[in-house]
Amino acid sequence: MITVPVDSLSEEQAKTELERLAMLIAEHDRLYYLEDRPEISDAEYDELRLRNQAIEKRFPYLIREDSPSLRVGAPLLGPFKKVKHRKPMLSLDNGFEDQDVYDFYDRTRRFLGLSADTPIEIVAEPKIDGLSATLDYQEGHFVLGATRGDGIEGEDISANLKTIKDIPSSIEIGDFPRGTEIRGEVYMRHEDFMAMNAEREAQHLPLFANPRNAAAGSVRQLDPKITAGRPLKFFAYACDDYAPFHVTTHWEFLEKLKNAGFVVNPMARLCENVEEALAYYRELEAQRADLPYDIDGIVYKINRIDWQNRLSSSTRAPRWALAHKFPAQKAQTYLQDILIQVGRTGALTPVAILEPVTVGGVVVSRASLHNEDEIARKDIRIGDTVVIQRAGDVIPQIVGVVLEKRPKDSEPFEFPKICPVCGSHAIRLPGEVAKKCIGGLICTAQAALRLRHFVSRDAFDIEGFGSKQVEAFYKEGLIRSPQDIFTLEERDRESLTPLRLREGWGTLSAQNLFKAIEARRKIPLHRFIYALGIPQVGQATAKLLARHYVSYGVWKAAMIAAKDPDSEAYANLISIDGIGPSVSEDLAAFFDEPHNLKVLDDLLKEVTVLDEEPLQMGSSPLANKTIVFTGTLQHMTRPEAKVRAELLGAKVSSSVSAKTDYVVLGADAGSKAKTAKELGVTILTEDDWLKMIG
Repeated sequence: MITVPVDSLSEEQAKTELERLAMLIAEHDRLYYLEDRPEISDAEYDELRLRNQAIEKRFPYLIREDSPSLRVGAPLLGPFKKVKHRKPMLSLDNGFEDQDVYDFYDRTRRFLGLSADTPIEIVAEPKIDGLSATLDYQEGHFVLGATRGDGIEGEDISANLKTIKDIPSSIEIGDFPRGTEIRGEVYMRHEDFMAMNAEREAQHLPLFANPRNAAAGSVRQLDPKITAGRPLKFFAYACDDYAPFHVTTHWEFLEKLKNAGFVVNPMARLCENVEEALAYYRELEAQRADLPYDIDGIVYKINRIDWQNRLSSSTRAPRWALAHKFPAQKAQTYLQDILIQVGRTGALTPVAILEPVTVGGVVVSRASLHNEDEIARKDIRIGDTVVIQRAGDVIPQIVGVVLEKRPKDSEPFEFPKICPVCGSHAIRLPGEVAKKCIGGLICTAQAALRLRHFVSRDAFDIEGFGSKQVEAFYKEGLIRSPQDIFTLEERDRESLTPLRLREGWGTLSAQNLFKAIEARRKIPLHRFIYALGIPQVGQATAKLLARHYVSYGVWKAAMIAAKDPDSEAYANLISIDGIGPSVSEDLAAFFDEPHNLKVLDDLLKEVTVLDEEPLQMGSSPLANKTIVFTGTLQHMTRPEAKVRAELLGAKVSSSVSAKTDYVVLGADAGSKAKTAKELGVTILTEDDWLKMIG
């Protein structure tokens, strides 16, 4: 935890903290989703996300484009073929207290404009602790199965999923859709898990840490025969699109799944109100230890499908569902050491090295201590016995110290003033939470991480150019700046020690890398912007900028001009819905740095940045139009109107300018209506708007 409460954070502190949280959560997503070896507990992970969410709520204009609230899962790696989901497989927002559930109901009422006495039915389902998967059925036959992956693309594990008896290979179509994706969870029962581990122990094989890891590892085997030998189960609970099922509620949908031969969790329950939902939560929590499989909470889903459609989803999670998590589990262990890690921005993050301890069936040995203030606040010292907690499947957070077990000769931990990587000074600027190395590009930890970001999957996506290769090339002086990547092959031809002769490389692998680099000499604008690693500019913000400015030249000129806060360029920038003053300042600061401009100029000699393609929204009258809502709408709430507009391809802005296409006037519209008239912008009444969107 952080010593500064969210309500007390300054803007600069919040900005720094969001940056740290984005990097930390991304790393834990990678470990959890890709490598199936989480290093923190669910409780610690959830706490990181909750803090990120609370800061973003207080400072919405500071939301980063690499914000965890805009992401699901982690990028893919490995030998499996990538599969794009027909619709994204989103994550779920979490709740931990009863009040979080009441808030979920209240948000639903406000969004849909429901009265306080309108009943809201929800379906409550046990949250299985397994591996999410999607099953593609065509003409009644199972043709493709995939992991969730990053939510947009998963891994093709069809051959492995076909070995699971709970997954029908074919179904009677009848009133079942001829083509659909059925989604659910692969899991392992406790008794099966223990029997399998006993067998592995007898064969002197490594044991699995818990059923979730066992299930995840089993479905990602390259040999389906291995998967077939594992006791895997599957619960179905969702689909990519309700429409072909011709049902009006989620409860009816679950009945259709059962009738078609899918296994649906028999403990799912229809609850008429929030009190029934919370009563079921307490009932299931009491039964948790006796259940035949692991669960870490309950998922609540709005039952009415028309309400689900209206609520829609944010970038990361559906608004019509909530995961109500169970409380964390605790244990005591010995703190062996505190190590300092250096991130891409130079932030120094302390990590606790723990004597391995089993908490809730998972062995944990590391935990993030966040920053200097956190260590001081809890007075955590090397040699202490500490209380840790976890809820689910990751390394715990340190709750506190067992003072009566503290050694008499213990001393407070002294946070380093020197970067452990490059030896540069580590300073803490006023208003910031973390100490930072001032070494910049001379610090190998920072420079290498920035280059890793540049070639990462959502940026230039250079296949075969992973973190190990980037760090090795950087240390050997082969690449120091992004443009060096694209001159690597030319320089390699003249090298006395060409890549093909280096350890771990050969002629074929070197050729493949050069081909992968060559294939990325043309890149879409939004990927290019994201690759630059500008503070607060993640994937979502990069896409907003690219869609707004369309071409690299226009974007660059606008960012340079936006340095002047009184300029039209600055006003245009902050009018983009989702980009506030803080992000605008970071963009202007990036382009105000001569070194950055030189890097861009050198890079543009090697790559071509493609203009952003307009959204393909068919005949939508709002496709690629800029729209502003003002006043109170009568037939839907403003948040719902904004979501509808974005789904139809519109760009929703918070202010009116000459580039605005439509202004929708609700009751009691203010100055925006006057501005629209003065600028000659098309004004729509709410009825005009409803007619336009059909």
